[in-house]
Amino acid sequence: MSISTWKPAQSSLTNFSVRGMINKHQGKDKVVVVLGATGTGKSRLAIDLATRFGAEVINSDKIQVYKGLDIVTNKVSNEECRGVPHHLLGIIDPEVDFTVHDFVHHALLVVDAIVQKNRLPIIAGVLLSWMDVAIPVLHSYVSKRVDQMVDSGLVEEGKAFFDPRVRDYDYGIRRAIGVPEMDEFFRSEGLVDGETRAKLLKAAINEIKTNTCKLACRQVEKILKMREEFGWHIHRLNATEVFLRRGGDAEDAWERLVLEPSTNIVARFICKGNIDPKPTITTPSNAISIATTKLGIRRFLVSFRVLALSIWNDHYASFMIHMFMNPV
Repeated sequence: MSISTWKPAQSSLTNFSVRGMINKHQGKDKVVVVLGATGTGKSRLAIDLATRFGAEVINSDKIQVYKGLDIVTNKVSNEECRGVPHHLLGIIDPEVDFTVHDFVHHALLVVDAIVQKNRLPIIAGVLLSWMDVAIPVLHSYVSKRVDQMVDSGLVEEGKAFFDPRVRDYDYGIRRAIGVPEMDEFFRSEGLVDGETRAKLLKAAINEIKTNTCKLACRQVEKILKMREEFGWHIHRLNATEVFLRRGGDAEDAWERLVLEPSTNIVARFICKGNIDPKPTITTPSNAISIATTKLGIRRFLVSFRVLALSIWNDHYASFMIHMFMNPV
């Protein structure tokens, strides 16, 4: 996304002024982190919050950082961005192995540039707090979303990217779920009949759904492990209702269960820098969570005063997960 074409979005908080309130806490700049698996709505929440608080979004999804395959990698569109500037999104050559070290270097520069403009950095796709959804509901949603991606041109996009000379899917954008799964189908062109081709395509799509759900479960385990290791305080918000509803009812549920509580927490964080560590809502484990930490997190986030909001879903991949589980 081109920053040069971006125009500031108007805040929907008519009585809230961000300028002058994003003060440092004990010498540390403030950063908001929105965490969640793919499909939970973390990108939407990050953008919603950015329009309310005059913020800019930094992508931390290790696949979406690459150029190309916008449907396969499920990048937000220009329309979905609603004028909010996005950084580290679709900027890296797909054949390059962009490492955690590379991400940290670039992300630090971006955060500093945003802070210098007296704006709030929102890192989307990272960890700290999460929004979560009951796993069966999430799996159903993931399946439908993959079908929508196919309808939007996932197969055609993958075919244009496919190179029969390449069999290594362990580097660059080729690691993205939706790329290696289609290999056998693409290679079968001209070698098998139409019925066999149809079966191979169906098998590839089912494998994409299965791998997405498996990844989500692994991400859940990692996030829970990090919460235990770092002792984060969690404010849980049950978002399952959002995914069970349709149309206007889903929008109302999003506003009530996700956006408004998150907005209130971020507003308090910006104004005071202190968040009550006690959970605002007690819910079962199938809930959305908002976590806060007073000391920042090691390595990349250690320099900042951090508030983490998180959306929980199934298909989540982020540099920060790898960074914390395998410290550089």
